[in-house]
Amino acid sequence: MPATPPLMRRTGLVSGTILQRYKRFLADVELPGGPVVTAHCTNTGTMATCWEPGDLVLLEPSPNPERKLKFTWLACRRDGAWVGVETGMANRVVAEAARQDRLPGLPGLCAVRTEQKYGAERSRIDVLAEDGCGRLVYIEVKNTTLRVGTGACFPDAVTLRGAKHLRELRGMVRLGHRAALVFFVQRGDADQFDAAREIDPAYALELERAAADGVAILPVAVSLRAESLRSGLWTLTWSLPGLLPWVRRNEMSLPLPGPAGQNETQPFLPTQL
Repeated sequence: MPATPPLMRRTGLVSGTILQRYKRFLADVELPGGPVVTAHCTNTGTMATCWEPGDLVLLEPSPNPERKLKFTWLACRRDGAWVGVETGMANRVVAEAARQDRLPGLPGLCAVRTEQKYGAERSRIDVLAEDGCGRLVYIEVKNTTLRVGTGACFPDAVTLRGAKHLRELRGMVRLGHRAALVFFVQRGDADQFDAAREIDPAYALELERAAADGVAILPVAVSLRAESLRSGLWTLTWSLPGLLPWVRRNEMSLPLPGPAGQNETQPFLPTQL
């Protein structure tokens, strides 16, 4: 995909070597020179395929001197590609892309807001915008980092909350609004997307229903670029070069573990609004 200008940038980052992640929110990282620090991990999922002990990671120092954990884990270098593990970046980058009219698959948005209450199940939408005709556009964002073969999959664990969000988006379409689900593929080594069908078949079914009902399914490719500065610190940028194709599981180059011999289906490009 062609290079695009960055939408977000983080500077003053510290590099290190990941030693372990534990209790979901904690990661021990060895900094250059030997000291080991405990960094905050915002990703509550399994983080399968995102890291292994010994990988290079980038940490963001906290500006708050009173904070107990002085660093937040932003990214990991895995098999030659950067993987973004700070889940909050997904919502921030997508919202900024919408404000700049640079969100793949959803051109022409305005009046962008975040974290708005909506729906029959008392949810909060990640991004709410309007299109050129004044219609509301509800955008749910899912950070997507599980790698299977050459593709990315979501979720990496059973997600009842994710299924609820799909039902809420379908409800908005029935009310005459527009709705989209952005899978924020925050790793540079994926060339396609699918639901993690063996991990959460119920979610995969809800995703198919949402697409059939008119919810736009947008697997967005994320380009993470890291640069080491002379100071020893690092800079990390996020850009969105385009969409990945949604390819059914048994069309992927290395399928998820599961029953063999299922009928093949044809891949198709993401639904766009």
